[in-house]
Amino acid sequence: MQLSVLFQDEHLVAIDKPAGILVHRSRIDVQSSVFVLQTLRNQLGRRVYPIHRLDKPTSGVLLFALDPETASRVGTDFSERRVTKKYIAIVRGWTDDIGVIDYPLKVIRDRTTDGDKEIDKPAQEAISRYKTISRCELDSEVGRYETARYSMVEIAPETGRKNQIRRHFKHIFHPIIGDRKFGDRDHNAFFKQHLHSHRLMLFATELVVTHPIHGEHLQIKAPFQPGEDLLRLFDVGD
Repeated sequence: MQLSVLFQDEHLVAIDKPAGILVHRSRIDVQSSVFVLQTLRNQLGRRVYPIHRLDKPTSGVLLFALDPETASRVGTDFSERRVTKKYIAIVRGWTDDIGVIDYPLKVIRDRTTDGDKEIDKPAQEAISRYKTISRCELDSEVGRYETARYSMVEIAPETGRKNQIRRHFKHIFHPIIGDRKFGDRDHNAFFKQHLHSHRLMLFATELVVTHPIHGEHLQIKAPFQPGEDLLRLFDVGD
Protein backbone atom coordinates (compact mmCIF):
# COMPACT_ATOMS: atom_id res chain seq x y z
CA MET A 1 0.00 0.00 0.00
CA GLN A 2 1.25 3.47 -0.94
CA LEU A 3 0.02 6.26 1.32
CA SER A 4 -0.89 9.60 -0.26
CA VAL A 5 1.41 12.33 1.12
CA LEU A 6 -0.35 15.69 1.47
CA PHE A 7 2.59 17.66 2.90
CA GLN A 8 6.22 16.97 3.76
CA ASP A 9 9.27 18.95 4.77
CA GLU A 10 12.27 18.20 6.99
CA HIS A 11 10.15 18.26 10.18
CA LEU A 12 6.59 17.14 9.39
CA VAL A 13 4.70 14.82 7.08
CA ALA A 14 0.94 14.64 6.60
CA ILE A 15 -0.85 11.82 4.81
CA ASP A 16 -4.38 11.05 3.68
CA LYS A 17 -5.20 8.13 5.98
CA PRO A 18 -7.36 5.47 4.32
CA ALA A 19 -10.50 4.32 6.10
CA GLY A 20 -10.34 0.95 7.83
CA ILE A 21 -6.70 1.06 8.93
CA LEU A 22 -5.38 1.56 12.46
CA VAL A 23 -2.80 4.29 13.03
CA HIS A 24 -0.61 1.89 15.01
CA ARG A 25 -0.68 -1.61 16.44
CA SER A 26 -3.29 -2.04 19.15
CA ARG A 27 -4.88 -4.78 21.21
CA ILE A 28 -8.23 -3.33 20.13
CA ASP A 29 -7.81 -5.21 16.83
CA VAL A 30 -5.27 -7.99 17.09
CA GLN A 31 -6.27 -9.34 13.66
CA SER A 32 -4.96 -6.27 11.82
CA SER A 33 -1.64 -6.67 10.03
CA VAL A 34 -1.38 -3.30 8.24
CA PHE A 35 -0.86 -0.05 10.16
CA VAL A 36 -0.33 3.52 9.04
CA LEU A 37 2.72 4.06 11.26
CA GLN A 38 4.70 1.12 9.92
CA THR A 39 3.54 1.67 6.34
CA LEU A 40 4.63 5.32 6.35
CA ARG A 41 7.93 4.47 8.01
CA ASN A 42 8.70 1.93 5.31
CA GLN A 43 7.53 4.27 2.56
CA LEU A 44 9.79 7.13 3.72
CA GLY A 45 12.64 4.93 4.89
CA ARG A 46 12.86 6.68 8.27
CA ARG A 47 11.16 6.83 11.66
CA VAL A 48 7.97 8.84 12.05
CA TYR A 49 6.27 10.01 15.23
CA PRO A 50 2.45 10.23 15.47
CA ILE A 51 1.17 13.56 16.78
CA HIS A 52 -2.56 12.79 16.90
CA ARG A 53 -4.84 9.96 15.83
CA LEU A 54 -7.92 9.15 13.80
CA ASP A 55 -10.32 6.30 14.52
CA LYS A 56 -9.80 3.21 12.39
CA PRO A 57 -12.90 3.80 10.20
CA THR A 58 -12.18 7.54 9.72
CA SER A 59 -10.14 8.78 6.76
CA GLY A 60 -8.33 12.03 6.09
CA VAL A 61 -5.53 14.31 7.26
CA LEU A 62 -3.13 12.63 9.69
CA LEU A 63 0.02 14.42 10.84
CA PHE A 64 3.35 12.92 11.86
CA ALA A 65 6.63 14.44 13.02
CA LEU A 66 9.99 13.34 11.73
CA ASP A 67 11.78 13.84 15.06
CA PRO A 68 10.77 13.59 18.74
CA GLU A 69 11.23 17.31 19.50
CA THR A 70 8.84 18.34 16.73
CA ALA A 71 6.33 15.71 17.88
CA SER A 72 6.43 17.16 21.39
CA ARG A 73 6.04 20.79 20.29
CA VAL A 74 3.17 20.18 17.88
CA GLY A 75 1.57 17.74 20.32
CA THR A 76 1.45 20.56 22.88
CA ASP A 77 -0.40 22.73 20.35
CA PHE A 78 -2.99 19.98 19.98
CA SER A 79 -3.46 19.57 23.73
CA GLU A 80 -3.71 23.35 24.24
CA ARG A 81 -6.27 23.75 21.40
CA ARG A 82 -4.09 25.80 19.08
CA VAL A 83 -4.89 23.54 16.14
CA THR A 84 -7.92 23.85 13.85
CA LYS A 85 -9.54 20.63 12.64
CA LYS A 86 -12.39 20.23 10.17
CA TYR A 87 -14.36 17.14 9.25
CA ILE A 88 -17.21 16.38 6.89
CA ALA A 89 -19.81 13.78 7.82
CA ILE A 90 -23.06 12.40 6.45
CA VAL A 91 -25.63 11.90 9.20
CA ARG A 92 -29.18 10.65 9.61
CA GLY A 93 -31.92 13.27 9.53
CA TRP A 94 -31.91 16.98 8.83
CA THR A 95 -29.57 18.92 11.09
CA ASP A 96 -29.90 22.60 12.03
CA ASP A 97 -28.18 25.11 9.75
CA ILE A 98 -25.55 25.69 12.45
CA GLY A 99 -25.12 24.18 15.87
CA VAL A 100 -22.88 23.71 18.87
CA ILE A 101 -22.79 20.39 20.71
CA ASP A 102 -21.54 21.11 24.21
CA TYR A 103 -21.82 17.74 25.89
CA PRO A 104 -19.17 16.37 28.28
CA LEU A 105 -18.05 12.83 27.58
CA LYS A 106 -17.06 10.13 30.03
CA VAL A 107 -14.17 7.79 29.34
CA ILE A 108 -15.44 4.60 27.73
CA ARG A 109 -13.90 1.47 29.20
CA ASP A 110 -12.56 -0.89 26.58
CA ARG A 111 -12.69 -4.51 27.74
CA THR A 112 -9.84 -5.46 25.44
CA THR A 113 -7.31 -2.84 26.57
CA ASP A 114 -8.59 -1.96 30.06
CA GLY A 115 -9.44 -5.46 31.27
CA ASP A 116 -11.51 -5.47 34.45
CA LYS A 117 -10.18 -2.21 35.88
CA GLU A 118 -12.75 0.42 36.69
CA ILE A 119 -12.62 3.81 34.99
CA ASP A 120 -14.58 6.18 37.16
CA LYS A 121 -13.51 9.60 35.97
CA PRO A 122 -15.77 12.64 35.72
CA ALA A 123 -17.03 13.52 32.25
CA GLN A 124 -14.59 15.72 30.31
CA GLU A 125 -15.50 18.91 28.50
CA ALA A 126 -16.28 18.20 24.84
CA ILE A 127 -17.41 20.77 22.28
CA SER A 128 -18.16 20.30 18.57
CA ARG A 129 -19.37 23.06 16.25
CA TYR A 130 -21.04 22.26 12.96
CA LYS A 131 -22.80 23.73 9.97
CA THR A 132 -25.00 21.99 7.43
CA ILE A 133 -23.63 21.92 3.88
CA SER A 134 -26.48 20.08 2.16
CA ARG A 135 -29.56 17.97 2.81
CA CYS A 136 -31.44 15.34 0.86
CA GLU A 137 -34.62 13.30 1.19
CA LEU A 138 -35.22 9.96 -0.50
CA ASP A 139 -38.59 8.39 -1.15
CA SER A 140 -37.59 5.22 0.66
CA GLU A 141 -38.96 3.77 3.87
CA VAL A 142 -36.12 3.08 6.32
CA GLY A 143 -36.87 1.76 9.79
CA ARG A 144 -39.95 3.53 11.16
CA TYR A 145 -39.69 6.47 8.77
CA GLU A 146 -41.61 6.78 5.49
CA THR A 147 -38.78 8.71 3.83
CA ALA A 148 -35.04 8.79 4.38
CA ARG A 149 -33.53 12.15 5.28
CA TYR A 150 -29.81 12.85 5.45
CA SER A 151 -27.55 15.84 6.05
CA MET A 152 -23.98 16.59 5.04
CA VAL A 153 -22.28 18.61 7.78
CA GLU A 154 -18.93 20.30 8.30
CA ILE A 155 -17.67 19.84 11.85
CA ALA A 156 -15.04 21.77 13.81
CA PRO A 157 -14.30 20.01 17.11
CA GLU A 158 -12.81 22.28 19.77
CA THR A 159 -11.74 19.37 21.95
CA GLY A 160 -10.38 15.96 21.06
CA ARG A 161 -12.05 13.32 23.18
CA LYS A 162 -12.17 9.67 22.13
CA ASN A 163 -14.87 9.12 19.47
CA GLN A 164 -16.03 12.68 20.18
CA ILE A 165 -17.71 13.49 16.87
CA ARG A 166 -19.38 10.11 16.59
CA ARG A 167 -20.69 10.25 20.16
CA HIS A 168 -21.81 13.88 19.86
CA PHE A 169 -23.91 13.27 16.77
CA LYS A 170 -25.46 10.23 18.37
CA HIS A 171 -26.30 12.46 21.35
CA ILE A 172 -28.26 14.91 19.16
CA PHE A 173 -30.03 12.00 17.39
CA HIS A 174 -28.19 12.47 14.10
CA PRO A 175 -25.79 9.49 14.10
CA ILE A 176 -23.14 9.29 11.42
CA ILE A 177 -23.92 6.88 8.60
CA GLY A 178 -21.78 3.75 8.59
CA ASP A 179 -20.99 3.97 12.31
CA ARG A 180 -21.24 0.42 13.61
CA LYS A 181 -20.70 1.42 17.24
CA PHE A 182 -22.80 4.57 17.64
CA GLY A 183 -24.89 4.60 14.47
CA ASP A 184 -28.30 3.53 13.22
CA ARG A 185 -28.41 -0.07 11.98
CA ASP A 186 -31.29 0.43 9.54
CA HIS A 187 -29.78 3.48 7.83
CA ASN A 188 -26.35 1.88 7.70
CA ALA A 189 -27.89 -1.11 5.93
CA PHE A 190 -29.76 1.18 3.52
CA PHE A 191 -26.53 2.93 2.50
CA LYS A 192 -24.84 -0.43 1.92
CA GLN A 193 -27.64 -1.97 -0.12
CA HIS A 194 -28.83 0.99 -2.16
CA LEU A 195 -25.96 3.50 -2.23
CA HIS A 196 -23.03 1.06 -2.25
CA SER A 197 -21.46 2.74 0.76
CA HIS A 198 -19.64 0.38 3.13
CA ARG A 199 -17.64 2.76 5.31
CA LEU A 200 -18.04 5.32 8.07
CA MET A 201 -19.11 8.61 6.49
CA LEU A 202 -16.61 10.71 8.45
CA PHE A 203 -13.72 12.46 6.72
CA ALA A 204 -10.96 14.57 8.30
CA THR A 205 -10.72 17.15 5.53
CA GLU A 206 -8.54 19.93 6.94
CA LEU A 207 -5.90 20.60 9.56
CA VAL A 208 -4.36 23.99 10.34
CA VAL A 209 -1.25 24.00 12.52
CA THR A 210 1.58 26.41 13.28
CA HIS A 211 4.88 25.13 11.93
CA PRO A 212 7.09 24.50 14.98
CA ILE A 213 10.23 25.82 13.28
CA HIS A 214 9.18 28.43 10.73
CA GLY A 215 6.12 29.76 12.58
CA GLU A 216 3.79 30.01 9.59
CA HIS A 217 0.32 28.50 9.51
CA LEU A 218 0.11 25.26 7.57
CA GLN A 219 -3.29 24.50 6.04
CA ILE A 220 -3.33 20.85 5.03
CA LYS A 221 -6.35 19.48 3.17
CA ALA A 222 -7.43 15.98 2.19
CA PRO A 223 -9.86 15.35 -0.67
CA PHE A 224 -13.46 14.67 0.30
CA GLN A 225 -14.36 11.54 -1.64
CA PRO A 226 -17.54 9.85 -0.41
CA GLY A 227 -18.26 8.52 -3.90
CA GLU A 228 -19.86 9.99 -7.01
CA ASP A 229 -23.33 8.65 -6.16
CA LEU A 230 -23.35 10.46 -2.82
CA LEU A 231 -21.97 13.69 -4.29
CA ARG A 232 -24.81 13.68 -6.82
CA LEU A 233 -27.33 12.81 -4.12
CA PHE A 234 -26.38 15.89 -2.10
CA ASP A 235 -25.85 18.02 -5.21
CA VAL A 236 -22.33 19.08 -4.22
CA GLY A 237 -19.22 19.16 -6.39
CA ASP A 238 -16.22 16.91 -5.98
